[in-house]
Amino acid sequence: MRALSIAATGMSAQQLNVEVIANNIANINTTGYKRTRAEFTDLLYQMERVQGVPAQTGEDVVPEGAQLGLGTRLSAIRLLNIQGPLSNTGNKLDLAINGPGWFQVMGPNGEALYTRAGAFNTNATGQVVTADGYVIEPAITVPAGTTDIHINQTGAVFAHIQGQAAMVPAGQLTLANFPNAAGLNALGGNLFQPTEASGAAAVGLPGSLSFGTIAQGYLESSNVDPVKEITDLIAAQRAYEMNSKVIQAADDMAGVVSKGIR
Repeated sequence: MRALSIAATGMSAQQLNVEVIANNIANINTTGYKRTRAEFTDLLYQMERVQGVPAQTGEDVVPEGAQLGLGTRLSAIRLLNIQGPLSNTGNKLDLAINGPGWFQVMGPNGEALYTRAGAFNTNATGQVVTADGYVIEPAITVPAGTTDIHINQTGAVFAHIQGQAAMVPAGQLTLANFPNAAGLNALGGNLFQPTEASGAAAVGLPGSLSFGTIAQGYLESSNVDPVKEITDLIAAQRAYEMNSKVIQAADDMAGVVSKGIR
């Protein structure tokens, strides 16, 4: 009975949907996290009666055929790059991007990686690094004896060194953009790498055309909406239950047939 396999694809789809929602809820407090959404597509259709063929009289054509769908499957888990709210931390090396763009960092193998999480720090040599110790690109080193650091909206970094009246330049932040940010490959740890689907990174200064500005002392919070996630979770749960009811009904119908044969 085809209803069993059709409903089974529905249950599998809703299980994946719940897993995506669970990951969103788990990362509700993850800095710079972008929520994802499961998207589904229907499977092949089995033709029971072809439309457009000549009718029995031969004068007209059949106006409407009969196609039976065979279920659903996952088509994509879409990354939703919507701006998350900015939260004030007061930490001089906490940076948020207000608008489009990605921070660039150097990965463990020297490859370029990208992140929206701007919770930076300095290592033993004064280089600005991520929480996992990856150096940001272009590299910025805080001079020895720095008592204060200022980063303006265009990403220019200035350091106030003890004993000097004027602040001195310490580097320049740049941001990266992608033609299709949804095509980035998530590596975990708030890091992403480009793929053929995302396209090559376009690098520019913060505040310039198509690039956001830098907010010092802020972090971008997760863009997960807890109310929406709970609503989606309830809907997915109900859809899973309905598919299970279809399987139960199909099994009962098959049982009626088998009892009649006996």
